[in-house]
Amino acid sequence: MLLTPVLPFPFISVPGNFPHLKSPSFFLIRSSSSPSMDTNPQPKKVVVCGGGVIGVCTAYFLSKNGASVTLIEQSSVACAASGKAGGFLALDWCDGGPVASLARASFNLHRSLAQELNGSESYGYRPLTTLSVSVTESSSSSSSSSSSNRTGPIPSWVDGPAKSPRTIGSTDSTAQVHPEMFTKTLLSKAMEDYGVELVIGKAERVEMAEGKTRGVVLEDGREIGAEAAVLALGPWSKRFSVLGSLFRVYGIKAHSIVLEPKEANRITPHALFLTYYPAQGGKPMDPEVYPRPTGEVYICGMSAQAEVPDDPEQITPVPESINALKRVAASVSSHLVEGEAAVKAEQACILPCSEDDVPIIGEVPGIKGCYVATGHSCWGILNGPATGAAMAELVLDGHASIVDLRRFDPGRFASALKK
Repeated sequence: MLLTPVLPFPFISVPGNFPHLKSPSFFLIRSSSSPSMDTNPQPKKVVVCGGGVIGVCTAYFLSKNGASVTLIEQSSVACAASGKAGGFLALDWCDGGPVASLARASFNLHRSLAQELNGSESYGYRPLTTLSVSVTESSSSSSSSSSSNRTGPIPSWVDGPAKSPRTIGSTDSTAQVHPEMFTKTLLSKAMEDYGVELVIGKAERVEMAEGKTRGVVLEDGREIGAEAAVLALGPWSKRFSVLGSLFRVYGIKAHSIVLEPKEANRITPHALFLTYYPAQGGKPMDPEVYPRPTGEVYICGMSAQAEVPDDPEQITPVPESINALKRVAASVSSHLVEGEAAVKAEQACILPCSEDDVPIIGEVPGIKGCYVATGHSCWGILNGPATGAAMAELVLDGHASIVDLRRFDPGRFASALKK
C-alpha cells in the first residue's frame, strides 16, 4: 500500500466577534504521533470516503473508539453542503417521522460535543429562539415598517413588513452551529487526538476479495487498505457502482447568501422561518434567516432538483435566485439592505435526498465491511453526530445502540428490487 502524507485543509476566514479564531494555528491540522506500542489487539482499519459532516462525524467517533481511520476527500473538507448550509438544529421537528429518534439523539450529541469542544467559541454553537413570520415584499426598494404595526415576539431588528409572528422553537429545542467551522473543528480534534489521517484524492471504487472489503482504490491508482469502508458521499453516492446499482440519491440545489451588517450587535439570536410574498405576486416562498454569533447573517432558499456535477467546486449559484434572496433580506430588515450589510458570499450547494426521503445508513447488502451513510437532505448538519456515532458502533461492534438503524438500512432497496 502506498503511504500518503497527511494534508491540511484550507484555513477559513472568520469574521466578527471571534478574534481568537482568526489565528491560522487554530485550524492547523497535524497528524498525531504514532499510536501506543500496545498492538494487542490491532486497531481496526477503516477508510471513510467523504469529507463532509457525515464523513467527518463518522471518522471522529470511529477513531475516538479505537479504530485506525483514513478519511478520503476529493476536494477540501466541508467544501460542499457541509460548508454552505445554515447549521440549524432542532430537537423535535422530525417527531412523528422515521428520523425522529436520529434527530433527537443527534441534537443531544451536538449539545455534549459543544461542551467537550468549547463549541460556543470554536464553532458558534448557541441555543436560539425560532420564529415563524409572514413577510410581504414592498414595491419600494427599502425596508420599512411602522412600529405601531408590530405585534408579538418580532425582534427589533426585523423592521420590515413582518406579520403573524409565532414562536416555533425555544432555546431548549432549537440551536445552531457554523457548519464549516463545526466540521473542521471536529476533524481537527480527530486528527490531533485520535490519529485520523486525511488524504486528498478521488475515491474510485471499493476493493473487494471474496465478498469482503479490503480497501479503497483512488483514481490515481493508490490503494488504501482497510477492513471496512464507509461511503459518506452525499449526492455523489452514485459514483460508486455498488451504491448506484442499489438505490438512487438525487440532488436538491439550494441557494444562500451570507451578509455582514454594519451594526451586527443589533442582530439578536432569532432564527426566522418566513412565508414570503413577492411584490409581483405568485406563489409564496419559504426562505430562512439565521443570524450567527460571528456577526454574519445567513439567508437561504430558492431550492430545486438539479444535476450533480462531478466536482463540488463546479456548483455555482443561479443569479436570479441570489437576487431573490437579497430582496428577501432587504424586506426583512433595514440592517440587511446592501450598503448597510456587506455581501460576504453568494453560493449554492446540493443536498442529498434518497428515493423515499429517508436517510440511508448501514451495511451495503452483499459486501461485508462496506457501509453507506447518505440521503440526509436538509438535516445533514443536525443528524451528523448521531449518524457518525451509530456508524462507528455498527462498524466496530456489529450493531448500533445510540439509535435503531433498521429503518435506514440500505437493504430496503434491495428488497424492493426483488419484487
